[in-house]
Amino acid sequence: MTDRMPALSLAAVAGRRQATVELAAEVERRGFSGIYCPSMGDAMGLCLSIAHVTKTLHFGTSVQPIYLQHPITLANQAAYINEIAGGRFHLGIGVTHGPVIKRLGVETGKPLADIREYVESMAATGEQQGGLPPITLATLRDKMVALSVEIADGAVWANASRSRMAHSLALIPEDRKAAGFYIGNMIPTVIDDDITAARNRNRKTLQGYVALPNYRNYWKAAGYEEEMTAVETAIAAKDSEGIFKAMTDQWLDDCTLSGPAGRIRDEVEAWFDAGVSTPILVPSSASGGQIKAFEEMFALFAD
Repeated sequence: MTDRMPALSLAAVAGRRQATVELAAEVERRGFSGIYCPSMGDAMGLCLSIAHVTKTLHFGTSVQPIYLQHPITLANQAAYINEIAGGRFHLGIGVTHGPVIKRLGVETGKPLADIREYVESMAATGEQQGGLPPITLATLRDKMVALSVEIADGAVWANASRSRMAHSLALIPEDRKAAGFYIGNMIPTVIDDDITAARNRNRKTLQGYVALPNYRNYWKAAGYEEEMTAVETAIAAKDSEGIFKAMTDQWLDDCTLSGPAGRIRDEVEAWFDAGVSTPILVPSSASGGQIKAFEEMFALFAD
């Protein structure tokens, strides 16, 4: 078992919200390093509940889309949760993806400029509310990494390629890392003795991401030009099976965790060694839902 415990990703969906809050308390009891909530559902509401049912666990949003609410409103919420939690809360914000923005029906500007303006507005309000928690930026490519160094307290990736992390982390000055600059990455994780089944479950998870141009461009820069070009060809042909086939094992294993328990533990260690101080495992199961996935995750780190 690794001495360096990862964090877990946790989301509350309709009908299972109380069970999810109870699950958060169990995550703390089992010694995981944190809980970080994705944008699915009410992440801020879940974080407030986590503040009440945990005592020492660090937690936060991995990404709260900035277009969901006014920066003053989010600053007030974040300051409140952080005070209730005794300083254990981290606020991750981001511009989210094109399909989400389209559903919201909002007008957006340039991502970097929008994030900068949003953080500036939050900071002005936060001073009046007793101070903001640490702010992390949801990032992927170089310009957002650089902005996180300039205006934030950390950066969090989702589905990053481990082979690309050395390049990305070289953009963060060593003195900032030494001072505790938060470096996180959300990693889809399926624990199963059948590595093919585990990989295929992760492929289903990432099918939506390879449909996004910003992710494809990131993976091309990470060395997966052939795979992403094949994905684009399949998308143009409306060939869902072709998209699945274009997601090679080599590419998949660079940005997800799949397979038996021992392999997963080794790969978690490799993410730590790559410089990611907070690997955030996103549990899925090849044979069940969220509860089964967390049971498998707890068993993995129980030895």
